[in-house]
Amino acid sequence: MSGKDSDAPAPPRPPDTADGAGSSPTAVDRAGASEVSAAAGAHDPGAEREPAAADTAAAASAAAAPAAVVPAAVAPAAVAPAAAAGDAAGRSQPAVAVLAAAAPPPAAATGVAVPAGKRPLVHRHHWLVRVTHWANAVLLVGMIGSGLQIYSAFGHFGRRGGPYYPNPFDGKPFPLWARLGGWLAGGLNWHFALAWPFVVTGAAYLLYMAFSGEWRSLLFRPSDVPRAVAMQLYYLRLRKDHPPQGKHNALQKGAYTFILLLGVISVLSGFAIYKPAQLSWLTTLFGGYELARYWHFWAVFLFLAFTLVHVTLVLLVDPASLRAMITGWYRGRFPSHD
Repeated sequence: MSGKDSDAPAPPRPPDTADGAGSSPTAVDRAGASEVSAAAGAHDPGAEREPAAADTAAAASAAAAPAAVVPAAVAPAAVAPAAAAGDAAGRSQPAVAVLAAAAPPPAAATGVAVPAGKRPLVHRHHWLVRVTHWANAVLLVGMIGSGLQIYSAFGHFGRRGGPYYPNPFDGKPFPLWARLGGWLAGGLNWHFALAWPFVVTGAAYLLYMAFSGEWRSLLFRPSDVPRAVAMQLYYLRLRKDHPPQGKHNALQKGAYTFILLLGVISVLSGFAIYKPAQLSWLTTLFGGYELARYWHFWAVFLFLAFTLVHVTLVLLVDPASLRAMITGWYRGRFPSHD
Protein backbone atom coordinates (compact mmCIF):
# COMPACT_ATOMS: atom_id res chain seq x y z
CA MET A 1 0.00 0.00 0.00
CA SER A 2 1.38 3.39 -0.95
CA GLY A 3 1.52 6.46 1.25
CA LYS A 4 -1.29 8.13 -0.64
CA ASP A 5 -3.51 5.30 0.15
CA SER A 6 -2.73 5.39 3.79
CA ASP A 7 -3.37 9.12 3.89
CA ALA A 8 -6.98 8.78 2.44
CA PRO A 9 -9.69 9.51 4.94
CA ALA A 10 -11.48 6.48 6.29
CA PRO A 11 -15.17 5.99 5.29
CA PRO A 12 -17.71 7.08 7.85
CA ARG A 13 -18.38 4.44 10.37
CA PRO A 14 -21.97 3.31 10.73
CA PRO A 15 -23.67 4.02 13.99
CA ASP A 16 -22.84 1.62 16.67
CA THR A 17 -25.80 -0.66 17.26
CA ALA A 18 -24.38 -2.54 20.12
CA ASP A 19 -25.70 -0.04 22.61
CA GLY A 20 -29.10 0.42 20.82
CA ALA A 21 -28.31 3.91 19.52
CA GLY A 22 -29.03 2.92 15.87
CA SER A 23 -32.37 1.18 16.55
CA SER A 24 -34.52 4.41 16.21
CA PRO A 25 -35.47 5.17 12.55
CA THR A 26 -34.65 8.52 11.09
CA ALA A 27 -37.23 10.98 9.73
CA VAL A 28 -36.70 9.59 6.23
CA ASP A 29 -37.27 6.07 7.48
CA ARG A 30 -40.47 7.14 9.24
CA ALA A 31 -41.80 8.76 6.06
CA GLY A 32 -40.99 5.65 4.05
CA ALA A 33 -42.69 3.46 6.60
CA SER A 34 -45.78 5.65 6.41
CA GLU A 35 -45.93 5.30 2.63
CA VAL A 36 -45.51 1.56 2.86
CA SER A 37 -48.26 1.36 5.46
CA ALA A 38 -50.58 3.45 3.32
CA ALA A 39 -49.87 1.26 0.31
CA ALA A 40 -50.43 -1.87 2.34
CA GLY A 41 -53.67 -0.49 3.69
CA ALA A 42 -54.85 0.38 0.18
CA HIS A 43 -54.50 -3.30 -0.81
CA ASP A 44 -55.67 -4.75 2.45
CA PRO A 45 -58.91 -6.71 1.79
CA GLY A 46 -60.25 -5.65 5.15
CA ALA A 47 -59.70 -2.00 4.32
CA GLU A 48 -61.59 -2.33 1.01
CA ARG A 49 -64.73 -3.71 2.62
CA GLU A 50 -65.70 -0.41 4.23
CA PRO A 51 -65.70 1.73 1.02
CA ALA A 52 -67.52 -1.07 -0.77
CA ALA A 53 -70.23 -1.05 1.87
CA ALA A 54 -70.52 2.71 1.61
CA ASP A 55 -70.77 2.49 -2.18
CA THR A 56 -73.44 -0.19 -1.89
CA ALA A 57 -75.46 1.97 0.51
CA ALA A 58 -75.11 4.95 -1.84
CA ALA A 59 -76.29 2.84 -4.77
CA ALA A 60 -79.27 1.60 -2.76
CA SER A 61 -80.15 5.16 -1.80
CA ALA A 62 -79.97 6.20 -5.45
CA ALA A 63 -82.29 3.37 -6.46
CA ALA A 64 -84.77 4.16 -3.67
CA ALA A 65 -84.90 7.88 -4.50
CA PRO A 66 -85.76 8.39 -8.20
CA ALA A 67 -85.54 12.13 -7.74
CA ALA A 68 -81.78 11.79 -7.37
CA VAL A 69 -81.55 10.34 -10.88
CA VAL A 70 -82.86 13.45 -12.59
CA PRO A 71 -79.94 15.75 -11.68
CA ALA A 72 -77.53 13.17 -13.14
CA ALA A 73 -79.45 13.24 -16.42
CA VAL A 74 -80.05 16.96 -16.50
CA ALA A 75 -76.51 17.90 -15.46
CA PRO A 76 -74.20 15.13 -16.73
CA ALA A 77 -71.22 17.46 -16.27
CA ALA A 78 -71.59 17.00 -12.53
CA VAL A 79 -70.98 13.26 -12.89
CA ALA A 80 -67.64 13.60 -14.64
CA PRO A 81 -65.83 15.42 -11.80
CA ALA A 82 -67.13 12.85 -9.34
CA ALA A 83 -65.90 9.99 -11.52
CA ALA A 84 -62.55 11.72 -11.96
CA ALA A 85 -62.25 12.15 -8.23
CA GLY A 86 -62.96 8.45 -7.80
CA ASP A 87 -60.27 7.52 -10.29
CA ALA A 88 -57.80 9.82 -8.52
CA ALA A 89 -58.59 8.10 -5.24
CA GLY A 90 -57.69 4.75 -6.79
CA ARG A 91 -61.14 3.09 -6.61
CA SER A 92 -64.34 2.99 -8.67
CA GLN A 93 -67.52 4.91 -7.91
CA PRO A 94 -70.42 2.45 -8.26
CA ALA A 95 -73.03 4.95 -6.98
CA VAL A 96 -72.13 7.38 -9.78
CA ALA A 97 -72.20 4.53 -12.28
CA VAL A 98 -75.68 3.51 -11.14
CA LEU A 99 -76.95 7.09 -11.50
CA ALA A 100 -75.45 7.48 -14.95
CA ALA A 101 -76.82 4.15 -16.16
CA ALA A 102 -80.31 4.48 -14.67
CA ALA A 103 -80.88 8.12 -15.65
CA PRO A 104 -83.15 8.67 -18.71
CA PRO A 105 -81.87 10.79 -21.57
CA PRO A 106 -82.44 14.50 -21.10
CA ALA A 107 -85.52 16.12 -22.64
CA ALA A 108 -83.36 17.97 -25.14
CA ALA A 109 -82.12 14.66 -26.53
CA THR A 110 -85.63 13.40 -27.30
CA GLY A 111 -87.09 16.73 -28.41
CA VAL A 112 -90.11 16.31 -26.11
CA ALA A 113 -90.44 18.00 -22.74
CA VAL A 114 -91.92 15.55 -20.26
CA PRO A 115 -93.29 17.45 -17.24
CA ALA A 116 -93.16 15.82 -13.84
CA GLY A 117 -96.34 14.07 -12.78
CA LYS A 118 -97.93 14.10 -16.24
CA ARG A 119 -101.51 12.83 -16.08
CA PRO A 120 -102.52 9.82 -18.17
CA LEU A 121 -104.61 10.15 -21.32
CA VAL A 122 -107.86 8.20 -20.98
CA HIS A 123 -110.89 7.74 -23.20
CA ARG A 124 -113.86 9.45 -21.59
CA HIS A 125 -116.73 10.03 -24.04
CA HIS A 126 -118.21 7.70 -26.65
CA TRP A 127 -118.54 9.17 -30.15
CA LEU A 128 -122.35 9.03 -29.92
CA VAL A 129 -122.30 11.13 -26.75
CA ARG A 130 -120.11 13.74 -28.42
CA VAL A 131 -122.14 13.90 -31.63
CA THR A 132 -125.48 14.24 -29.85
CA HIS A 133 -124.04 16.77 -27.40
CA TRP A 134 -122.84 19.19 -30.08
CA ALA A 135 -125.80 18.56 -32.38
CA ASN A 136 -128.26 19.37 -29.62
CA ALA A 137 -126.28 22.50 -28.71
CA VAL A 138 -126.56 23.83 -32.28
CA LEU A 139 -130.17 22.76 -32.68
CA LEU A 140 -131.12 24.34 -29.37
CA VAL A 141 -129.72 27.72 -30.43
CA GLY A 142 -131.85 27.66 -33.57
CA MET A 143 -134.95 26.55 -31.69
CA ILE A 144 -134.57 29.33 -29.15
CA GLY A 145 -134.23 31.94 -31.91
CA SER A 146 -137.25 30.66 -33.85
CA GLY A 147 -139.22 30.33 -30.60
CA LEU A 148 -138.60 33.98 -29.77
CA GLN A 149 -139.82 34.87 -33.26
CA ILE A 150 -143.05 32.91 -32.65
CA TYR A 151 -143.49 34.60 -29.24
CA SER A 152 -143.21 38.05 -30.83
CA ALA A 153 -146.48 37.44 -32.72
CA PHE A 154 -148.31 37.58 -29.35
CA GLY A 155 -146.11 38.72 -26.51
CA HIS A 156 -148.42 37.66 -23.66
CA PHE A 157 -149.34 34.46 -21.84
CA GLY A 158 -153.10 34.11 -21.42
CA ARG A 159 -156.22 34.68 -23.43
CA ARG A 160 -156.54 37.83 -25.47
CA GLY A 161 -157.68 40.69 -23.31
CA GLY A 162 -156.12 39.16 -20.13
CA PRO A 163 -155.53 38.45 -17.42
CA TYR A 164 -152.01 37.41 -18.32
CA TYR A 165 -149.57 35.20 -16.48
CA PRO A 166 -146.55 36.92 -14.87
CA ASN A 167 -143.90 37.64 -17.44
CA PRO A 168 -141.06 40.19 -17.21
CA PHE A 169 -141.03 40.35 -21.03
CA ASP A 170 -144.78 40.94 -21.35
CA GLY A 171 -145.48 42.98 -24.48
CA LYS A 172 -141.76 43.58 -25.11
CA PRO A 173 -140.38 42.34 -28.44
CA PHE A 174 -137.00 40.64 -28.48
CA PRO A 175 -134.26 42.17 -30.67
CA LEU A 176 -134.00 41.06 -34.29
CA TRP A 177 -130.55 39.52 -33.82
CA ALA A 178 -132.01 37.06 -31.28
CA ARG A 179 -134.88 35.92 -33.55
CA LEU A 180 -134.88 33.43 -36.41
CA GLY A 181 -137.44 33.35 -39.23
CA GLY A 182 -138.32 36.99 -39.82
CA TRP A 183 -142.04 36.58 -39.17
CA LEU A 184 -144.53 34.13 -37.62
CA ALA A 185 -144.67 31.61 -40.49
CA GLY A 186 -140.91 31.71 -40.93
CA GLY A 187 -140.38 31.15 -37.23
CA LEU A 188 -142.78 28.20 -37.22
CA ASN A 189 -141.06 26.59 -40.21
CA TRP A 190 -137.64 26.89 -38.59
CA HIS A 191 -138.94 25.65 -35.26
CA PHE A 192 -140.50 22.49 -36.68
CA ALA A 193 -137.52 21.83 -38.94
CA LEU A 194 -135.15 21.91 -35.97
CA ALA A 195 -137.44 20.24 -33.45
CA TRP A 196 -137.44 16.81 -35.09
CA PRO A 197 -133.63 16.45 -35.25
CA PHE A 198 -133.53 17.67 -31.64
CA VAL A 199 -135.97 14.90 -30.64
CA VAL A 200 -134.06 12.23 -32.59
CA THR A 201 -130.63 13.12 -31.21
CA GLY A 202 -132.03 13.44 -27.71
CA ALA A 203 -133.67 10.02 -27.94
CA ALA A 204 -130.43 8.48 -29.30
CA TYR A 205 -128.52 9.93 -26.36
CA LEU A 206 -131.01 8.62 -23.80
CA LEU A 207 -131.01 5.15 -25.38
CA TYR A 208 -127.23 5.01 -25.32
CA MET A 209 -127.10 6.08 -21.68
CA ALA A 210 -129.70 3.46 -20.76
CA PHE A 211 -128.10 0.50 -22.56
CA SER A 212 -124.46 1.40 -21.80
CA GLY A 213 -125.11 1.88 -18.08
CA GLU A 214 -123.55 5.36 -18.08
CA TRP A 215 -126.76 6.77 -16.66
CA ARG A 216 -125.42 5.68 -13.27
CA SER A 217 -122.70 8.34 -13.44
CA LEU A 218 -125.24 11.07 -14.28
CA LEU A 219 -128.29 10.32 -12.17
CA PHE A 220 -128.64 12.46 -9.05
CA ARG A 221 -129.69 10.42 -6.02
CA PRO A 222 -130.74 11.45 -2.50
CA SER A 223 -127.36 10.21 -1.22
CA ASP A 224 -125.71 12.91 -3.37
CA VAL A 225 -127.27 15.75 -1.36
CA PRO A 226 -124.48 16.01 1.29
CA ARG A 227 -121.83 15.87 -1.44
CA ALA A 228 -123.66 18.53 -3.43
CA VAL A 229 -123.67 20.82 -0.38
CA ALA A 230 -119.93 20.24 0.12
CA MET A 231 -119.30 21.01 -3.56
CA GLN A 232 -121.31 24.21 -3.38
CA LEU A 233 -119.30 25.31 -0.33
CA TYR A 234 -116.14 24.67 -2.33
CA TYR A 235 -117.37 26.83 -5.22
CA LEU A 236 -118.27 29.58 -2.76
CA ARG A 237 -114.73 29.33 -1.30
CA LEU A 238 -116.13 28.31 2.07
CA ARG A 239 -114.38 24.96 1.83
CA LYS A 240 -110.66 24.70 1.12
CA ASP A 241 -110.23 21.22 -0.34
CA HIS A 242 -112.09 19.86 -3.37
CA PRO A 243 -114.58 17.15 -2.31
CA PRO A 244 -113.86 13.66 -3.69
CA GLN A 245 -115.81 12.73 -6.79
CA GLY A 246 -116.15 10.20 -9.58
CA LYS A 247 -116.61 11.06 -13.26
CA HIS A 248 -118.97 13.87 -12.21
CA ASN A 249 -119.35 15.65 -8.90
CA ALA A 250 -122.68 15.79 -7.09
CA LEU A 251 -123.61 19.24 -8.39
CA GLN A 252 -122.89 18.15 -11.95
CA LYS A 253 -125.12 15.12 -11.46
CA GLY A 254 -127.91 17.37 -10.21
CA ALA A 255 -127.51 19.77 -13.13
CA TYR A 256 -127.39 17.01 -15.76
CA THR A 257 -130.37 15.19 -14.28
CA PHE A 258 -132.31 18.46 -14.24
CA ILE A 259 -131.41 19.39 -17.82
CA LEU A 260 -132.47 15.96 -19.10
CA LEU A 261 -135.84 16.34 -17.37
CA LEU A 262 -136.12 19.88 -18.74
CA GLY A 263 -135.51 18.57 -22.26
CA VAL A 264 -138.28 16.01 -21.85
CA ILE A 265 -140.67 18.70 -20.53
CA SER A 266 -139.77 21.01 -23.42
CA VAL A 267 -140.51 18.33 -26.00
CA LEU A 268 -143.77 17.26 -24.37
CA SER A 269 -145.01 20.82 -23.88
CA GLY A 270 -144.07 21.55 -27.49
CA PHE A 271 -146.23 18.65 -28.68
CA ALA A 272 -149.04 19.88 -26.43
CA ILE A 273 -148.90 23.26 -28.19
CA TYR A 274 -148.41 21.76 -31.65
CA LYS A 275 -151.38 19.35 -31.49
CA PRO A 276 -153.69 20.60 -28.69
CA ALA A 277 -156.74 18.83 -30.15
CA GLN A 278 -155.11 15.51 -31.06
CA LEU A 279 -153.08 15.42 -27.84
CA SER A 280 -155.66 17.00 -25.60
CA TRP A 281 -154.75 14.70 -22.71
CA LEU A 282 -151.17 15.95 -22.85
CA THR A 283 -152.28 19.57 -23.08
CA THR A 284 -154.50 19.02 -20.05
CA LEU A 285 -151.53 17.63 -18.07
CA PHE A 286 -149.80 21.00 -18.51
CA GLY A 287 -152.86 22.92 -17.33
CA GLY A 288 -154.29 23.82 -20.74
CA TYR A 289 -152.98 25.40 -23.90
CA GLU A 290 -151.96 28.75 -22.37
CA LEU A 291 -150.04 27.16 -19.49
CA ALA A 292 -148.38 24.65 -21.81
CA ARG A 293 -147.13 27.60 -23.85
CA TYR A 294 -146.07 29.35 -20.64
CA TRP A 295 -143.96 26.42 -19.39
CA HIS A 296 -142.51 25.90 -22.83
CA PHE A 297 -141.38 29.53 -22.91
CA TRP A 298 -139.72 29.45 -19.50
CA ALA A 299 -137.83 26.30 -20.44
CA VAL A 300 -135.93 28.53 -22.87
CA PHE A 301 -134.47 30.67 -20.11
CA LEU A 302 -133.69 27.66 -17.95
CA PHE A 303 -131.72 26.21 -20.86
CA LEU A 304 -129.90 29.53 -21.25
CA ALA A 305 -129.09 29.69 -17.53
CA PHE A 306 -127.81 26.13 -17.52
CA THR A 307 -125.64 26.74 -20.59
CA LEU A 308 -124.10 29.87 -19.09
CA VAL A 309 -123.20 28.17 -15.78
CA HIS A 310 -122.10 24.98 -17.52
CA VAL A 311 -119.68 26.68 -19.91
CA THR A 312 -118.31 28.97 -17.19
CA LEU A 313 -117.51 26.11 -14.81
CA VAL A 314 -115.97 24.02 -17.59
CA LEU A 315 -113.58 26.82 -18.52
CA LEU A 316 -112.71 27.77 -14.94
CA VAL A 317 -112.59 24.39 -13.19
CA ASP A 318 -111.76 21.71 -15.77
CA PRO A 319 -110.86 22.96 -19.28
CA ALA A 320 -109.62 19.48 -20.17
CA SER A 321 -113.24 18.27 -20.20
CA LEU A 322 -113.97 20.59 -23.14
CA ARG A 323 -111.25 18.90 -25.20
CA ALA A 324 -112.61 15.53 -24.09
CA MET A 325 -116.07 16.40 -25.42
CA ILE A 326 -114.46 17.18 -28.78
CA THR A 327 -111.91 14.38 -29.13
CA GLY A 328 -113.21 11.85 -26.62
CA TRP A 329 -109.87 11.75 -24.78
CA TYR A 330 -109.31 13.31 -21.39
CA ARG A 331 -106.17 14.32 -19.53
CA GLY A 332 -107.32 16.15 -16.41
CA ARG A 333 -107.29 16.06 -12.66
CA PHE A 334 -110.61 14.29 -12.16
CA PRO A 335 -111.50 10.60 -12.61
CA SER A 336 -113.09 9.48 -15.88
CA HIS A 337 -115.07 6.65 -14.30
CA ASP A 338 -116.95 6.17 -11.06
